[in-house]
Amino acid sequence: MGYNQLTPEEEFVILHKGTERPFTGELLENKAKGTYVCKRCDAPLYRSEDKFESNCGWPSFDDEIVGAVKRVRDADGRRTEILCNNCGAHLGHVFLGEGFTAKQTRHCVNSISMKFIPADHTDLRKGYFASGCFWGTEYFFMKAKGVKETHVGFMGGHVDNPTYEQVCQKNTGHLETTEVVFDPAETTYEEMVKLFFETHDFTQTNGQGPDIGPQYLSCIFYSTPREKEIAEKYIALLTNKGYKVATTLKPASTFWKAENYHQQYYEHKGTKPYCHKYTKVF
Repeated sequence: MGYNQLTPEEEFVILHKGTERPFTGELLENKAKGTYVCKRCDAPLYRSEDKFESNCGWPSFDDEIVGAVKRVRDADGRRTEILCNNCGAHLGHVFLGEGFTAKQTRHCVNSISMKFIPADHTDLRKGYFASGCFWGTEYFFMKAKGVKETHVGFMGGHVDNPTYEQVCQKNTGHLETTEVVFDPAETTYEEMVKLFFETHDFTQTNGQGPDIGPQYLSCIFYSTPREKEIAEKYIALLTNKGYKVATTLKPASTFWKAENYHQQYYEHKGTKPYCHKYTKVF
């Protein structure tokens, strides 16, 4: 699975080893129970019970989740840099022997390098669906039971950080895609797949409704072999019902979030989709 899209500010720290200004990070004062994960790849890094107040200006932890953090000699030759062991994202630095806690360890981490997942949401999963204009795709998913967040963007192409205008030129290879964050305790990936098929014309081969072009094709981007199996199961069910399914299956790659004005478009506009509607199929 690909990495999350980063803002220029996040890239400065995570990719280019910059440092956010002290006492400015959004996670500095966070005292809630949960897990801190890598902003770039979502790998779990730290637990809330290992966070402590050091008054240094950045979130501090005296221990990491086993195997989550890699230590390397910093370019300055003096400090020890800490990286996400999964994707190599720059987190900050680790210091020993300062006496803050019994473990004599302080992971000094940039807030911007992490995301916080509250304890009751640690098992949230993501699905990626393309079914024409992402405004309409998102409209139905964001209202579904068990869905906690949705974002629209682009996936499957060969251009990094694409703009909406670039994708509309039809040569980036990207599809307009909706990222669906759901709680498996409340719903299932199967329910997400069923909703996907029941909210667009999965037999249309050149786009969706009046939106014609390669960026509007029907596709499920699967992140695991199990997700692929489930998608194949429902395509087979539809085929057996007599439908000629145009939906393709592709492995998930980097999800590039679209510009802010595209997010929750119909919710903010107060209207309904023009090319998506719910039709019970299963």
